[in-house]
Amino acid sequence: MIRWLPAIALFGLFCGCRGKGEPMPLPEIDWNPERYVCYRTDTPPTIDGKSDEAIWASAPRTGEFVDILGASAPAPRLRTQVRMLWDDEYFYVAAELEEPHVWATLTERDAVVYADNDFELFIDPDGNTHDYFELELNAFGTEWDLMLTRPYRDPGHQALNDWTLEGLRTAVHVDGTINDPADEDLGWSVEIAIPWSALAANANRDAPPTAGDQWRVNFSRVQWQVDVVDGTYVKQTDPQGGEPLAEDNWVWSPQGLVNMHYPEMWGFVQFSERVAGAGEDEFVERSIERARWALRQLYYAERNWHAEHGRYTYKPEAGTDRSGAGRLELAPHDLGR
Repeated sequence: MIRWLPAIALFGLFCGCRGKGEPMPLPEIDWNPERYVCYRTDTPPTIDGKSDEAIWASAPRTGEFVDILGASAPAPRLRTQVRMLWDDEYFYVAAELEEPHVWATLTERDAVVYADNDFELFIDPDGNTHDYFELELNAFGTEWDLMLTRPYRDPGHQALNDWTLEGLRTAVHVDGTINDPADEDLGWSVEIAIPWSALAANANRDAPPTAGDQWRVNFSRVQWQVDVVDGTYVKQTDPQGGEPLAEDNWVWSPQGLVNMHYPEMWGFVQFSERVAGAGEDEFVERSIERARWALRQLYYAERNWHAEHGRYTYKPEAGTDRSGAGRLELAPHDLGR
C-alpha cells in the first residue's frame, strides 16, 4: 500500500487545479458498494426487451433500487431490478421497471435521454475512475452512449459523445401502452447486449473478462413526476419559478450524493465461469479495495484542502517555512479532517 502514496499525491498535484476553487462534494454514506456474481450463459438471450426466457430466470436479480442518496432518503415509489449474464461475445443486462404511466418523447440517438424517464448503465472495467462508459435508454428505446476520460469533477475531463458502442444491441418492451394517460401500465423492460469488442480498446484490462475478474458497474433510473394535461404527460413544475421539479434518481448501488459520476461508489460485478442455474459462487471480498478507498479519502481531503487554501498539503524540509519550496509529502495531520 505504501508504494501507492506517491501516485496518489501526484494524481492530486497534476489534476490541473490552479489557485483556489470550489470544494468537491463528498459521498455522505459509508462505503459499502453492492456486489453481484454474473454467471455465464451457453444460450445467448434473444434481445427483444422481454427477458422472459429460461436463462434469465436462472440469473439472480439484484436487490431493488434505492434512492441515490442511500437509506437517508425515501425509498423509491416504484420497483426496479436488474439481472446480468455474459458469454465470450457480450455482457447482457435485463432490467424490469415498474411504471403505471409509461411515456417518452426523445427519438434522436445521443439526445440527452435523461430528460425523459430513463434507464442507465455505467461500466468502469478497471475501477480507476478513468475511461468509463455510460449508456442510457428511454421507453422508446432511444440510445445515448458515451465514454468519459475521467469524472466531470476532475479538470481536463472529456465526455466523448461521438464515441459509439459498436455492435450494441438493445430492445425495450412496454407492458401497456406508451404515452396514453387513459390507461394504467404495468411497466417497461430493457434488454442490452454490449460486445466486449466495443469496450476492449479502453477497458485497460481483459475484455471479455476472465473468471473471477471484478468490474465496477452501476445502474440508475431517472424518474420525473408528471401531470396529465390535455391528454399528455407534462412534468410537474415548481410554482415559484416554473421549472420542472427535480427528478428522482434511483440506483442499484447508492452514491451518497446526487451524482452518478463517482465511479468509486459503483457496485462490484464478479464474473463467473459457472453457467447460470448450475450452482452459486461466493463473491470474493478483496482487501485491496478497502485500501483503495482509504487512499481515495486522502485524495478527497487534498482536493478540498486545495480548494480552501490554494495549495496541497506538504511537510517542509528543515529550515523552510510553510510557504517555501519544501519536499512534497502527504501529511495526514495537515489534511484538515
